[in-house]
Amino acid sequence: MIPVRSLAFNLAFYVWTVVMVLAYVPGLWMSWRVTVSGQRRWAGHMVWLMRVLAGIEIEIRGAEHRPAGGHLIAAKHQSAWDTLIWHLIVDDPAVVMKQELLSIPIYGAYCRKSRQIPVDRAGGPKALRRMIETARLAGAEGRPIIIFPQGTRAAPDATSDEVPYQPGVAALYRGLDLPVVPVALNSGLYWPRRSFLRRPGRIVLEYLPPIPPGLDRRAFMSRLEESIEQATRRLVAEGRAEVGG
Repeated sequence: MIPVRSLAFNLAFYVWTVVMVLAYVPGLWMSWRVTVSGQRRWAGHMVWLMRVLAGIEIEIRGAEHRPAGGHLIAAKHQSAWDTLIWHLIVDDPAVVMKQELLSIPIYGAYCRKSRQIPVDRAGGPKALRRMIETARLAGAEGRPIIIFPQGTRAAPDATSDEVPYQPGVAALYRGLDLPVVPVALNSGLYWPRRSFLRRPGRIVLEYLPPIPPGLDRRAFMSRLEESIEQATRRLVAEGRAEVGG
């Protein structure tokens, strides 16, 4: 049986999402800033609901590692939380996302309006080139570009052999010539993938020292994976120790 707190949060999650989606529909005919503001408000209220209803706190570490101007953020992906939080903690994020999400009614329109970066994962080199061109425009505007280098959610204990790092992040690194900030987190302990369960505790998201442009592909991927995986193991162990298992 799903605990009452999880049920309460999930109900509030869907109600608040529907309210915000409908409230900001007129914004689709206004400036993109209206949609970005709506996404930020939605995410901010969701974090409040997490704390009040589900008992989930949030801690952000290592913010000093984020450079000014355009840069790439390569983040671990364990939970749906990882997609919403960027609308709150960075300004006007450009998130690399699956192209098929654009076909979702209304949601897809919001993603287009807020100038996210769709990628056709089955599109081969042509799709990668299109992704790089779109991301280059975002970087030129000084926007942070968010990518989940494994391309999908991974359980907290999943290894990079089980959920490997994909070539898209290397293509962006080489094509944009921007620093990459690795990000580790432990959100899957408290907001598990494919589950309605929400566990009280403290999600930690940690920015790690940036990787400067100019490395070759092999060196970059090795450094990125080692940095994220090592820090993620540490945060997952820390989270389990806090909740007693």
